[in-house]
Amino acid sequence: MNDAAAIPADAVARREPTQKRSRERVERILGCASTLIEKSGSDPMRMSDVAEMAAISIGSLYQYFPDKAAIIRTLAERYNVAGQQCIAEGLEGVRDKADLRRAFGDLIDIYYAMFLAEPVMRDIWSGTQADKALRDIDLADSRINGAVLAKARERVDPTADRIELERSSFLIMQLGEATMRLAISVDRVEGDALVEHYKQMVLREMEEG
Repeated sequence: MNDAAAIPADAVARREPTQKRSRERVERILGCASTLIEKSGSDPMRMSDVAEMAAISIGSLYQYFPDKAAIIRTLAERYNVAGQQCIAEGLEGVRDKADLRRAFGDLIDIYYAMFLAEPVMRDIWSGTQADKALRDIDLADSRINGAVLAKARERVDPTADRIELERSSFLIMQLGEATMRLAISVDRVEGDALVEHYKQMVLREMEEG
């Protein structure tokens, strides 16, 4: 079946499920898509493949997701929410520079481990620069996490310039995303070294700031 030809003309946005059965169907769709991406990557994945694995009709699939990009964006947003929660919890108890260095250094290691352990996450974010919607999601994620980091840094130094903290924290988070994508695109030894270099660079910035 030609996936493009099967898309309904009015399918412009993902339908948000409200009933339990619909929510369960969405979870099944996303689970099947994750399995297919983990196995072969997102590029060769077709909507018909997802529908077949989820045991639903292609028409039913399009009721929830108008295209493959919508599935990928939903998965990306879910990974982001998990990451945001991890960062917020990791920085919650920061009160001084020693806390900040320790907590943020640990978060870098945790986030890198997530990239290494999650092939779906790696696949999605490796294509970020080629997809404007994913770039927008990435930037929004960096802003949210940057704001959390800025608040932690402000607790450490209440006299610091708030605007400067927000800008530098946003940059730190965006550079962190870029570092992770670079690290998984090279061999593991070089990737580990790049992440460690980023960590030391950022921790020096925080120490001096």
